[in-house]
Amino acid sequence: MNTGDLISDFAFTATSGLNARLSDYRGQYVVLYFYPKDSTPGCTTEGQDFRDAYPQFQKLNTQIFGVSRDSLKSHENFKSKQNFPFELISDPEEVLCQLFDVIKMKSMYGKQVRGIERSTFLIDPQGKLINEWRKVNVKGHVEQVLSALK
Repeated sequence: MNTGDLISDFAFTATSGLNARLSDYRGQYVVLYFYPKDSTPGCTTEGQDFRDAYPQFQKLNTQIFGVSRDSLKSHENFKSKQNFPFELISDPEEVLCQLFDVIKMKSMYGKQVRGIERSTFLIDPQGKLINEWRKVNVKGHVEQVLSALK
């Protein structure tokens, strides 16, 4: 998938009992941010940054979704504890992870493991990919996404 490509419609399950499709959000911008694991330091900071900037995203007609392979139960706990105003998508089968090509081999404690490479995708109101950030550095990232939207 490349910038400018129309993204294939997909169904997803998220927190708050949400069962939806990407096409349900036509007419709005969508930010999909993929992160490795609920309640870990970097992922918590990234979620908090999106949470704190949420009103600005709302003013720009933008929906935010966090995506990881964690269960809905884990997501509900993480969302509740951090007061996230947006939903978290559970992708245990890696359907979205594969679609957006975010599963990479990573080194953890000297071992090679498959995991999510922190990545963010900005989708326009027609469903086209208009920006992507890979190997995201959490610090300052949300500001980059907001700048691209503006």
